[in-house]
Amino acid sequence: MKGVLWIISDSHAGLVDAARKPFQGVSWQRCRVHLLRNLLGHTPSRPRAEGAAHAKRIFQPPDLEEARRQLAAFVTRFETIAPKAALCLEEGFEDAVSVMGLPEKDRRRLRTTNMQERLNEEIRRRERVIRIFPNIESAHRLVGSLLVEQHGTWAEQCDLNREEFHEWLASRQPAGPPSEKVVSLMS
Repeated sequence: MKGVLWIISDSHAGLVDAARKPFQGVSWQRCRVHLLRNLLGHTPSRPRAEGAAHAKRIFQPPDLEEARRQLAAFVTRFETIAPKAALCLEEGFEDAVSVMGLPEKDRRRLRTTNMQERLNEEIRRRERVIRIFPNIESAHRLVGSLLVEQHGTWAEQCDLNREEFHEWLASRQPAGPPSEKVVSLMS
């Protein structure tokens, strides 16, 4: 693969290392949903709802400076009642906001692994119906046809306009051809 700009995954160390070796210099986006799950796992039950609401506000601002202000407010509020949660968010913050460098309309789809997880679930659902494949080629045909179908759906429904993205990218990096891919990896 060439031209990969962002890799989106959870923070599993083996997964991150495996992605960074072949894709040196590529930005890694920590899936915000996974980060919030990790954060809530470190939050006591009583302040959990408040912590979740406050943590979600961190990732909603239009710019990085406001997100950092929201992070500081979260840490101030929760460092005594949920110190592990505050530390978890502080440690994962920079990885979870790498997508903030993209145009606002592209951030929404690329901040989590949700699209990839839905695709994997659809592949699993169809595989469970068949249960036993007669050979590896039949499995490849099933998955390949599903991927072709999904590509068409994503091309029609997603807000990821490649031409606009390439124009934006060219304005940010005047030298070199536009990159083509954003990869989403799962745990």
